[in-house]
Amino acid sequence: METTSPVVPFPPEPPDEHRSRAPEFYGFVAWTSTSVVFVIYVLWALLPDEYIVWLGVEWYPSREWTLLLPAYSIVVVLLTYFVYFAITIARTPAFSDPSTFIDTKIHLPALDANQHFKPADPDVVPELYDIPIGIVNRVVYGPHRWPNEKRPSGESSSKVDKVQTSP
Repeated sequence: METTSPVVPFPPEPPDEHRSRAPEFYGFVAWTSTSVVFVIYVLWALLPDEYIVWLGVEWYPSREWTLLLPAYSIVVVLLTYFVYFAITIARTPAFSDPSTFIDTKIHLPALDANQHFKPADPDVVPELYDIPIGIVNRVVYGPHRWPNEKRPSGESSSKVDKVQTSP
């Protein structure tokens, strides 16, 4: 009986994957070095000068930097968020710009056949395409009429048609 047969009681074991363990080592080195730098930072911030000199360190930056480094880093992070937020707002198109609802990846139906009224075969999945914004507006808001345009007989007025124009 073959191992790929559908009646085999257990599936075959997957082959051994030979992946690199380099990310594990890089992660360990990054974690260890970050921990060592943090311990040195805390010792520099909290130990008196006599103990630091006793450890053999003859020169080290002023202690005011123990407060300035975190403060500057917080300001840089907040400034980064602010700059990205400002760039996003500056590059956002206006509501009247067509790029707010049309992009370069638009997939419109073919021009030779009217896809909207074609009867669908129940066994076939219809083709996907974007509905043009003009059709969406006609369905949602009805046909467009200018304020001075007359209504055909037998058609009732709606709230959309009763919008008053300012003088």
